[in-house]
Amino acid sequence: MATDRVLSPARHSGEIGDEQEEALLTGQHVGRKGQTGRGRGFFSRWKNPIIVTWAAIATIIILVFGVLYVRSHPDDDKPTPGAPNTPKAPKNHKKRNLIFMVSDGMGPASLSLTRSFRQFTENLPIDDVLTLDKHFIGSSRTRSSNSLVTDSAAGATAFSCGMKSYNGAISILPDGNPCGTVLEAAKAAGYMTGLVVTTSITDATPACFNSHVNMRWEQDRIAEQQIGDGPLGRVTDLMFGGGLCHFTPNTSIGSCRGDDRDLIKEARAGGFQLAYTMNAFKYLRMGKFVKFPILGLWAPGDIPYDIDRLDTEFPSLAAMAETAITALEIETRTSDKGFFLMIEGSRIDHAGHGNDPAAQVREVRAFDKAFEVVLKKIDQMETETIVISTSDHETGGLSTARQLHDTYPDYLWYPSVLANASHSAEYIAKLLADFPEPGKMKITEYIKDELLPLQKITDADDEEIAKLVKAKTDGLSTAYIWSDMISRRAQIGWSTHGHSAVDVNIYAYPREKVKKLWGNHENTEIGEFLRNYLDVDVDSITKKLRKEGTHAKWMGKELDEILTETEKSMGVGGKVGEVTVDGLDGYHGVHKRACMH
Repeated sequence: MATDRVLSPARHSGEIGDEQEEALLTGQHVGRKGQTGRGRGFFSRWKNPIIVTWAAIATIIILVFGVLYVRSHPDDDKPTPGAPNTPKAPKNHKKRNLIFMVSDGMGPASLSLTRSFRQFTENLPIDDVLTLDKHFIGSSRTRSSNSLVTDSAAGATAFSCGMKSYNGAISILPDGNPCGTVLEAAKAAGYMTGLVVTTSITDATPACFNSHVNMRWEQDRIAEQQIGDGPLGRVTDLMFGGGLCHFTPNTSIGSCRGDDRDLIKEARAGGFQLAYTMNAFKYLRMGKFVKFPILGLWAPGDIPYDIDRLDTEFPSLAAMAETAITALEIETRTSDKGFFLMIEGSRIDHAGHGNDPAAQVREVRAFDKAFEVVLKKIDQMETETIVISTSDHETGGLSTARQLHDTYPDYLWYPSVLANASHSAEYIAKLLADFPEPGKMKITEYIKDELLPLQKITDADDEEIAKLVKAKTDGLSTAYIWSDMISRRAQIGWSTHGHSAVDVNIYAYPREKVKKLWGNHENTEIGEFLRNYLDVDVDSITKKLRKEGTHAKWMGKELDEILTETEKSMGVGGKVGEVTVDGLDGYHGVHKRACMH
């Protein structure tokens, strides 16, 4: 061990004395023996003119080179519209990281809603925009192979495989064959891989990147594949989200599995670091104390909406994203390959399904914060890293205006109503469902005295309260009623509790690295870009999977086994046998049927 020593103060590297300066200009050694007084006098007389002349020459050289550089790089001084500073030049140009973000169910109107909400609640000027707004590059068309209106499974299959498939398909094509995914190909090529979501990790979007089943409802089978029980073995190094109930045996409390298989035990045997609580998340030290592979399941099902989530109980999307990026960056520092990470703001979609604007505006805001965190991390990285963000579809047919009466509509909506709501409709509905008192009068008092104040609704009429009481006594959920009470007062409109076919936005940073996605594109083109950017062989993964057979047992039940008769009659899925999976259906007199949710 070297002994400590005191260093004498050193002159700054940019500071030189008169003698050193003279030596640099003349080429003579300082204090050289034999130097005469006459010589010193000569340099003393000519010292200043020489300095001035040399400085002038150096300035001219710098100006000439500057002009030549600007002429050869005419666009370098043009700032990217609406974007922060371009990231510093990476030290490693061949190594790459790719972060793909999915804002599930977020359409253009969701951005308008959130932008105005933020301006109102934070007292910002009208030209203040979301972080996402500054990085808009285009839009995506979202239809699936069997419908103009996609679901999340077909939408995510377009991203992961770069191919169209039927609604409900988890990286399975209409012909029944599995398709290799960009995440699987990245893992095979030596990249580290990760998934971060706010819903169950077995839900459609994350599942499409690391599993293959005929229909999205097979979440038990998806969970099995995610920990490595499939032809490719384990392909994901990091998984953060909810969905613990699909990994615990049905003999345990809180399980939602259909069998007694203990995937937590199997994951531990497979080397996974396991984490379930907020304390466990904090132990990861924002990614500095992560052991790979890691499975972090922070909730039995979905992580609560951001409007309901407590920081002491559940991590935010931004915190999970930062932790994942830091951990993957550390792990790949000495590797010649980077990482692929998918981050999903999953519950924007759920709020859309529930027609709950108060919940959705907070979910979009949380996603925007996560996007901002990703940008900051990219700017700090030495390895070339890009982020692409888009939605799989829009949910709810959201409109930031609503005609409440037959008279001419008002041109307005009220962000204050959303700001006043302290919880989601889902949360309030559960409080009412859990209220034990069956008496009508007691229920009415509970609604008026306890629940309405939580949403700051002061003008509820008798008809609205009667609807809530009836739904409660009939054992039905009141979530849609609560959502409508908020939506009507805010004058927010919805056209469906399902998805819509509207084009969705594409965002990216740095934008110059993603020129092929500027403008309007099919969602499959995004999937193609992902694989091409990482230069991975997805087709070889597809071939390996297909050696297992078109209808192999590892892909779960056959499609016809899964779909109920009601789902078939409503056109869910498509034609494997009786159900159409490729090609559009036509109208056949179903406009009066009750809708499915």
